[in-house]
Amino acid sequence: MNKHIFVGFGFGPIQSGLFVSEAFKGGNFSRIVISEIDQKLVDAVRANNGSYYVNVASSAGVESIKIDGVEIYNPSDTAERGKLLEAISRSTEICTSLPSVDFYDKGEYSVASLIARGLQNRIAKATIIYTAENNNHAAEILEEKVGSFKNVQFLNTVIGKMSQVVTDKAEIEQKGLRPIAPGIDRAFLVEEFNKILVSKCVIPEFTPGIEVFIEKEELLPFEEAKLYGHNAIHFLMALLGLSKGYKTMKDLRDDQEIMGIARAAFLKESGGALIKKYAELKDELFTEAGYRKYAEDLLERMTNPYLSDPIERAVRDPQRKLGLNDRIFGTMQLAMTYGIEPINMAKGAAIGIKYLAKTQGQSTELENLKEVLAGIWQESDSKYKSEIIRLTEGAILSS
Repeated sequence: MNKHIFVGFGFGPIQSGLFVSEAFKGGNFSRIVISEIDQKLVDAVRANNGSYYVNVASSAGVESIKIDGVEIYNPSDTAERGKLLEAISRSTEICTSLPSVDFYDKGEYSVASLIARGLQNRIAKATIIYTAENNNHAAEILEEKVGSFKNVQFLNTVIGKMSQVVTDKAEIEQKGLRPIAPGIDRAFLVEEFNKILVSKCVIPEFTPGIEVFIEKEELLPFEEAKLYGHNAIHFLMALLGLSKGYKTMKDLRDDQEIMGIARAAFLKESGGALIKKYAELKDELFTEAGYRKYAEDLLERMTNPYLSDPIERAVRDPQRKLGLNDRIFGTMQLAMTYGIEPINMAKGAAIGIKYLAKTQGQSTELENLKEVLAGIWQESDSKYKSEIIRLTEGAILSS
């Protein structure tokens, strides 16, 4: 008899196309329960007898996978909230997959409060809680809001899986995607990749029901590889594509100039610094051969024609992504720390600042761009700030 029970908060592409999908495929769960506040989505999945579709893009094409047997509840409904709390009390694995950690305690029936109430009446002997909010300290933040319980462990994750929700009906038809469920004009599209890193489970005599995840004693080095490698280069490529008028990431794969800049930034600037920083870790990733393999695999995946990631989506929220310690400028600082001049990342910085100024209706003259940077960074500081500005100005002038 299957002994695990899964509860997921939020029903986006990562929850549906990774956590629930792997729980379903693994066959170790007797129940899969979802908490979702979008009533239209709840009604559609429920009307489809607890089944939904997720579209999986590989290098060969897109396959639509049907997931069955899902219970889905809206916590704002009193009766459904009771069913959700009962499921939490019995759950062995929980996953939060929300827009950000800021949503943990939002609303009258917040995720943190629901988890806490469910765990207070816990029937399960042990429970692990995956946090999938793309924050290096998500697990610690959620535990602080929920509280600590015996044999309950909050796990951080490093999720290098690209995904999206396709909402344009014409695009859904053009790509041959299956909508989530009948009656809703949305489709989940995720890549095939499932090599997900998670904090090591240390609860005695407990084996997770999702077996494909890779446990690591220390996640920070791999979180940095994702932020300063995967995320940074994806944003860099999207900005370079934007400057040339491309519409999707797949359009970049035949542009030798863009791919050359991206590869150099990935291997020499991001990789050069991370390999030096984590050489003592003795992990294959932080070797020249290992990081090259990582980079080449991602460059291929990021431009997958079947994923066809829209550039407009990839460059959204530029103010956050151009933060001093985020994708572009964070990678530049990291490179400088190890004596590497990040000239390729600076090219992305130049385009990013111009793009942000345009979205704010401001001038793209050099003097105004300095003010735009100051507005983004505010009180943030770094000993490399003046050098970052110099390199970015140089890239602006040469572009």
